[in-house]
Amino acid sequence: MNDTRERVVVTEVGLRDGLQSIARIMSTDDKRRWIDAAFAAGVRHMEVASFVPAKLLPQMADAAEVVAHALSYDDLSVSALVPNLKGAQHALEAGVQRIVVPISVSAAHSVANVRKTPAEMIDAFAAMRELIDGASSAGGRRVELIAGLSTVFGCTLQGAVPYADIAALARAAVQAGADVIALGDTTGEATPRQVGEVIELVRDVAGERLRSLHFHDTRGLGLANTLVALRHGIREFDASLAGLGGCPHAPGATGNVNTEDLVFMLDSMGYDTGIDITRLLASRVVLAQALPGEPLYGYLARAGLPKQFVDARASLESVQHAEFPRSSVPQVLQ
Repeated sequence: MNDTRERVVVTEVGLRDGLQSIARIMSTDDKRRWIDAAFAAGVRHMEVASFVPAKLLPQMADAAEVVAHALSYDDLSVSALVPNLKGAQHALEAGVQRIVVPISVSAAHSVANVRKTPAEMIDAFAAMRELIDGASSAGGRRVELIAGLSTVFGCTLQGAVPYADIAALARAAVQAGADVIALGDTTGEATPRQVGEVIELVRDVAGERLRSLHFHDTRGLGLANTLVALRHGIREFDASLAGLGGCPHAPGATGNVNTEDLVFMLDSMGYDTGIDITRLLASRVVLAQALPGEPLYGYLARAGLPKQFVDARASLESVQHAEFPRSSVPQVLQ
């Protein structure tokens, strides 16, 4: 039996976006356990670190070690976030396959977050493009450069973000060499109507380079916004296990869309994520043990899988085993 469902990529960003937003520091060993558990559940895209000075973000001090562990899985796509040229150099040295650069549309957020204006970030992005191309021409592997446009749907510091500014920054990122344009709802202010309008606006500028959306669930609209994005052709989404996340420079912004809830919704709609929801739910034990007392969110974890969903999954078990043989992944959830 062949699985002909349409593929949707879910990128686990909790190791970066989730952890950088909490005060507690997760140990490197626990981060490795998280990667192992996610991989065992079928996650094949992870943003595992941010290359920033440890004094500014001590949660990411072990970025190179975490990336090295993630790269031990041959078929895992490993991303890291970098805010400047030095961070990009460190990320390349560590061997990441995708570099995500945060470029805020809101000038107020940009200055608070990276101490540069949006225009200055575009200049830095162009320099990263040159660095990556130079490394590639010297025999290195091709690294994908992603313009992560943030505060696209509103900013707690600036307020409304004009559509003209979104289009102008997306156009500038494309001209500066972006392989991918990703849109981020950094402050959790996006609404379904707005999501559709912004996707079409940016698509007119970026075309097929617009591939990914990053939603937060601050006002409970993360999954609703995802539905709209799906209907507008987006097939890549960021999410965080147990809904960890936020933004240190976006007051009031809470966690990312919950990975478990997102995967459940996509599976129930007939999309193929390649992720085993039962094993994904079980992987929350890593967070519970590593971050005792830290709030963990998720409707599915609270209510459980519906019986009819469990029955349907059982009927497809042989197909799932063919895709991800359990014997080939670490037995981390004992």
